[in-house]
Amino acid sequence: MSNKNTILIAENISKQYRLGNVGTGTLSHDLNRFWHKLRGKEDPYLKIGDLNDRSIKGQSEYVWALQDINFEVEKGEVLGIIGKNGAGKSTLLKILSKVTAPTTGSIKSRGRIASLLEVGTGFNPELTGRENIYLNGAILGMTKKEITSKLAEIIEFSGCERYIDTPTKRYSSGMKVRLAFAVAAFLEPEILVVDEVLAVGDAEFQKKAIGKMQDISREGGRTVLFVSHNMAAVKSLCTRGIVLENGKVIFNADANSAVNYYLSKSAQQMDTSLAERTDRYGNGLLKVIGIDLLNEKGNIIDQIISGSYLKIRINLNKSLDTIDYSKLFMGVGFSDTEENRVLSFFSDEMGINFTLLHPSSNFVELEIPSFNLRSSIYILSFQINIGSTATKDLIDKLDKAIEVNVLPGDFCNSGKLNRSGNYALLKGDFIF
Repeated sequence: MSNKNTILIAENISKQYRLGNVGTGTLSHDLNRFWHKLRGKEDPYLKIGDLNDRSIKGQSEYVWALQDINFEVEKGEVLGIIGKNGAGKSTLLKILSKVTAPTTGSIKSRGRIASLLEVGTGFNPELTGRENIYLNGAILGMTKKEITSKLAEIIEFSGCERYIDTPTKRYSSGMKVRLAFAVAAFLEPEILVVDEVLAVGDAEFQKKAIGKMQDISREGGRTVLFVSHNMAAVKSLCTRGIVLENGKVIFNADANSAVNYYLSKSAQQMDTSLAERTDRYGNGLLKVIGIDLLNEKGNIIDQIISGSYLKIRINLNKSLDTIDYSKLFMGVGFSDTEENRVLSFFSDEMGINFTLLHPSSNFVELEIPSFNLRSSIYILSFQINIGSTATKDLIDKLDKAIEVNVLPGDFCNSGKLNRSGNYALLKGDFIF
């Protein structure tokens, strides 16, 4: 590394996977690779493979999860890695953490790398929390004396003191994340790699974790690589950001510019009609082709006054009698422009019985007597499942379907319009 401040370099990183199989592929493919290697020739399967676009059906059984990734990270920098689901963020972190090897390219780094990639990663479920702290510390190259000196701080920060001598297989996912983050942060690695896993923790712990990452980067001069769908966290924590799309870096700049670029790309996608959108998930038994916002008179509107009546009509490409709609599940959510979820409606929690709908109907309506969000721009997302809310039963899902523009309103009937903001409204009173 020519620059003494550079702590990590990713050079021409690419990762290829074979779809539908575990491992490198068939025996014939492995023999072909071996024969080319013996003759000093390039792997023949590096020349084939589709772009990592999950929304379209490819022509090859190989896919490039990452392709030609290049960037450098300096000491003390906090790098945010952002992109939509399937863009390659987690794959990149696994390569940087040396959990998996790149197909081509190389990683050069200085110092220890601590990773927090998935809930309980690196924990032995049969060992207690205390024993796992020592195990993880040893993996990071710490001596027993060094780990012991940090033990009290780790346990206190995790908030798991009562269960520290209990096997971690009895921990909740949130407790595992708390302890794993405390271990990774307090054992002072030169590079800390954190995936979306912090979203599992509660709000209080997320605030503590982000504060700790700020401390170790600003005061300790350590480097943090951070993946999150929380754009507000990326803006507040990161100094620089890279945007991934279909396995490639499409933007690399300061954190604010990277977040704004990512959000503008999302806004461009929403300009496409829902029927033509390809950035969706599901088996396609039904597809949402349009969403209408209606007022109490049934008229279609393009903006809504805060606190007023709203009906959301979800138009489908087929009538409900094409599926077993008695097992239908629907969810509608609203997020602010930085992708923080602020309001959600789930049919199972609401006790909705879709068998009361006319089977020949090709739309479903969600009626909201009072839309209790302050004035702002919100992003509507939807999900339709059949049988369960599991991914395997997903029919159609779109994370960013349409924008909803909410105007200020006299929510409290006080004669004054409420202030703008990206959070919900509730009626209350001050008692004297």
